[in-house]
Amino acid sequence: MKKRLSFSVRDELAARIASGRVAPGAKLPSEPELADELGVSRPTLREALRSLEEDGFVTRTRGAGTYATRRPRLRNNLDVNFGVTEAIRAAGMRPGTMQIAVHTEAASAQVSLDLDLVLGDPVVILERVRTADGRPVVFSRDIVSTSRVSASEVARMPVDGSLYDVLEHLGYAVANGVVTIEPSLTDRALARLLKGKVGVPVLFLRQVDFDLNGDPVLLSEEHHLAEAFEFTVVRRGPGRRAP
Repeated sequence: MKKRLSFSVRDELAARIASGRVAPGAKLPSEPELADELGVSRPTLREALRSLEEDGFVTRTRGAGTYATRRPRLRNNLDVNFGVTEAIRAAGMRPGTMQIAVHTEAASAQVSLDLDLVLGDPVVILERVRTADGRPVVFSRDIVSTSRVSASEVARMPVDGSLYDVLEHLGYAVANGVVTIEPSLTDRALARLLKGKVGVPVLFLRQVDFDLNGDPVLLSEEHHLAEAFEFTVVRRGPGRRAP
């Protein structure tokens, strides 16, 4: 019951921050005042504030208080192979797609290498600008061989749909993926797509997904606004070394 109440308090405070009722950078009332206003105990309030801090809605400093952040950051756990839509929804924000394009072109040398194709083989490219509460946060390109998925099948996908579902339906279920991350800056074209300025930091993710047979079936390239995202990954220990 206590846990459920802390979730309710968290959602109420998150809604106030996301809607602007609590201005970005504003200091929240003291814990006794806020607990009294919300009609909950201080331990319940602290649990809610801890959750808000983890999700990037607030910052807390001992002796200084709790402040609303400029924008909540979207947390993406790289241990789990899920898409942008799920990350946005998990942060309590509304996912959307502002722009979409589907076209076919000849595979470049790098794409051919990643997807184990012959140079120049036709590939389908799905380009989307993804939004969180209406704000552009990701530009993505999903690339797949036409020998697996046709352009018309990609075009029939729901606007916020996943190519994983299409591949699974066609018998190419994704088993795992390998991702590399590089820091970058927006150029003129990317800045126009993300409705921002040139030279803004972004995180570039390039991921190759493999099916159950170990064959590469999907290449994804994503530009994430660095200020909007926080990525985490679980690192396993080295284990026991052989004698």
